[in-house]
Amino acid sequence: MVSNWLKGNLNYLLWLEHSLLVVEAKNDDLTRGFTQLAVEIIALAKAKDQDKLYGAITIGDAWRFGILDRTEKHITQDIALYRVPDDLDVLVRSLIGMIQNVE
Repeated sequence: MVSNWLKGNLNYLLWLEHSLLVVEAKNDDLTRGFTQLAVEIIALAKAKDQDKLYGAITIGDAWRFGILDRTEKHITQDIALYRVPDDLDVLVRSLIGMIQNVE
């Protein structure tokens, strides 16, 4: 636990060297899920002392991404919604790029 205010359980954590990607899986609410994801990536960024951390929220067939910039104290939520199977190629390339820390 990082603090009494930032606690919870991660659904998925993908880690490659110094890059982290947190994935939060929800049943049906991307908006509420993104709020939960934001709290998780803030806590994890503090615990791992990282300045940038990527996150994704999914309800299975729909995915949305976000990024935390700790130095700017700002979380950006991607407005695009990626659907499976229609956007699978872009979705997989995005996930790989995030875990490889490609900007």
